[in-house]
Amino acid sequence: MKKYIKIFVLALVAMVFVGMFVFLWQKSRPQPVVFEEFKPMVMDLRRTTVVTGKIEPRNEVNVKPQISGIITDILKEAGQTVSEGDIIAKVKVVPDMAQLSNAEARVRLSEINVAQAKTDYEREKVLYDKGLVSAEEYEKVKQAYDQSREEVAAARDNLGVVRDGVSQSNASASSTLIRSTITGLILDIPVKVGNSVINSNTFNDGTTIATVANMSDLIFRGNIDETEVGRLTPGQTMRITIGALQQADSLTARLEYISPKATESNGANQFEIKAAVNVQDAGQQLRAGYSANAEIVLAETKGALTIPESAIEFRGDSTFVYVKTAAGYEQRAVTTGMSDGINIAITSGLRNDETVRGPQKITTEQ
Repeated sequence: MKKYIKIFVLALVAMVFVGMFVFLWQKSRPQPVVFEEFKPMVMDLRRTTVVTGKIEPRNEVNVKPQISGIITDILKEAGQTVSEGDIIAKVKVVPDMAQLSNAEARVRLSEINVAQAKTDYEREKVLYDKGLVSAEEYEKVKQAYDQSREEVAAARDNLGVVRDGVSQSNASASSTLIRSTITGLILDIPVKVGNSVINSNTFNDGTTIATVANMSDLIFRGNIDETEVGRLTPGQTMRITIGALQQADSLTARLEYISPKATESNGANQFEIKAAVNVQDAGQQLRAGYSANAEIVLAETKGALTIPESAIEFRGDSTFVYVKTAAGYEQRAVTTGMSDGINIAITSGLRNDETVRGPQKITTEQ
């Protein structure tokens, strides 16, 4: 029995040794080199770039008050459409005490002057009616009286503007009524009733009552790298994609402006561009500030004979491909054209019925 066990163990060891030898022999054998192969294809090539930017109104204005005061009424809200001249808010004037004092003093002085001018006029008129003074002297006194009355009216109007912000002679154009300066959509009203506001002056930009924009005239604003800006020309068409809308079809835009000066951003020189967006292409309402991507075609070739760029071998200024023949692969010089980064155009040296060699296939051993 022991003899049979010994023979069995020796046979098992021999089998393991032979199996290991066969495995290592197969592993040491050189594997055949297999390459990918491609047929030339006729297709249109485009070299494009994508610019990231935003959708903005071309005409966006900040409506500011003409006087300082306190907001008493807000008649509109963000999202509403307004016409030029529509009242957005009302302001109650908080008068400057020095200006108010001067205005009141001006009224008192003008009233004193008009009272004296009236007395002189009435006395001169009696003398003129009796023929004791000339018409010229009478007209001078009458003119002085008329001027003093106008000065009273002007002083009272000035007092009304300083104290109430309203001129009695032109109440409809009161500066306490904050009106929209353009026709458009109200984007924002950053103030509330009770807020103090100040008018724009040399030392201050003033308080913004509302931001109004014409949303029917939108532009795309973005920045393009200096390596690509030289291929752009005003009038080019671009495709605008707005991720927030998840639209099936992109919008079209026409390039209008290319900045003549670069700005540095993250160590790279960028040039600002602006393009007019075709709002009629939008299937839904566009909003100011949407992030958008613009695809711009930098170069285009139609009906080109192309192969994958990975099948091209570059050697100095020359380019070669390996064409499949009955005997294997034959090296051949070709002339290349435009590349889109994946496929490259072949302008001469290759026919569309030939097969070219690509990169070596990577085989995964099981």
